[in-house]
Amino acid sequence: MTTLRTFSIFLTLTFVVFSASGQLNGENIRQKVLEKGIVDSLFIFGKWTEKGQTETHLKYLGQVTTSRGQTFKIVNSSWFWGLSHRATSRILVFNGKNQYVGNYYLTMTYDLPTKLKNGKLIFKNTDEDCDKKIATIINLKNGIPKQFFRKCKDEYGDIYTFNSD
Repeated sequence: MTTLRTFSIFLTLTFVVFSASGQLNGENIRQKVLEKGIVDSLFIFGKWTEKGQTETHLKYLGQVTTSRGQTFKIVNSSWFWGLSHRATSRILVFNGKNQYVGNYYLTMTYDLPTKLKNGKLIFKNTDEDCDKKIATIINLKNGIPKQFFRKCKDEYGDIYTFNSD
């Protein structure tokens, strides 16, 4: 009985330690990308494996200054994890001091924006099921929208909501 209890405590502590270190590491790598400030460069951290290693792709798209004088920095984030190589994709938003403001959680990696140009996020349709002639453009000059619609084809697409956890 004590062996089982000891093993359970060990597993719990191991999980807590690895979870905490992963979160701290995630913040550190985001800050490194922001500090470098290299627009449209993909930075890859870690190496995904079937044995449980994860991989993070970060791409700094640039910054925008709103009509109210606020500065926001935009980073694409894809975190690859799990046996089936799942990905968690987000558009990360930081202020001018590189402080995290919030994110948009996106369904797929191909839903991420392709560039930030003149204060506008540009989403090109790269998924084979979407109309490649359609691009969604979100103007950030008036601030970070609470929601936006990313069009796929005809009237179909996805609504994404800003989360300021």
